[in-house]
Amino acid sequence: MTTAWLDAAAADGLRAALRNKTVERSRPAEAGIAASVGSGPAYALVLAGVSLAFGGVSALDGISLTVRRGEICSIIGPNGAGKSSLINVVSGLYAADRGTINLLGKRVDKVRASHLARLGVARTFQNLALFGGLSVRDNVASGLVHKRRSNVFSQVLGLPGTAAENRRIRERAAETIDFLGLSAHGDQLVATLPYGLQKRVELARALVADPALLLLDEPMAGMTATEKSEMAGFVRAARAHHDLTVVLIEHDIGVVMGLSDHVVVLDYGRKIADGTPAAVRADPAVIRAYIGSTDGVGGEGI
Repeated sequence: MTTAWLDAAAADGLRAALRNKTVERSRPAEAGIAASVGSGPAYALVLAGVSLAFGGVSALDGISLTVRRGEICSIIGPNGAGKSSLINVVSGLYAADRGTINLLGKRVDKVRASHLARLGVARTFQNLALFGGLSVRDNVASGLVHKRRSNVFSQVLGLPGTAAENRRIRERAAETIDFLGLSAHGDQLVATLPYGLQKRVELARALVADPALLLLDEPMAGMTATEKSEMAGFVRAARAHHDLTVVLIEHDIGVVMGLSDHVVVLDYGRKIADGTPAAVRADPAVIRAYIGSTDGVGGEGI
């Protein structure tokens, strides 16, 4: 089976890697990984046996994986592989049917999405989830709603502390806007911005709360090559500046291989490969799933 997400160049690279026997060792099978690594400080995210089904149709089937602190980990695979379902489970939008999820040493598979934000999880969405009628500044500031101590009545009545809190939020939003090169657009309505800048605003809204784990669902979808390169640079800079761990879904294999420390491949809700970009690129299971066959590759022939 060939798929659109794996272009001819990527396919050739996979074949060449196998012919040259440049396969690196992938990560070992991780069944029961939560018990073996527990909540060790080296890991930002640990999934063990996570399964999810909708109406009897399996979306995730026993997914186990670990993401080290400070990594950029990409989740790849064709449409319907379970990538967005995995992100939705980790972010608390879906509750897994089975399995456990540990975030920074805390089990969170039974924690609501609103509480996960307080624990340091932030995310973007495949389809933009911005407030088009609000400014860039207000959209970014909305990423700090869960950190407000004052309630709506305090805001309306102007009770002590609300002004100082509002000032801190404005300052933090301004810092994040500047970090992502959006200062010139701070007062513009988001709906008036080009698509590539809107995607950057959504990244800013996720970063403003200074998360420990950033989940990005196709952050470069629909972008030009230049915009993708810029966004990849911002993701790297955010990882370094904010000392965070990034888990992202992306279809552009060139971007994935250049940006990631760690790649996980899903197919029909199952994990079929897990390791460094070079190891995954040359993994026979990936070749079989996305090129169709390994006949003559890495052996005698071709």
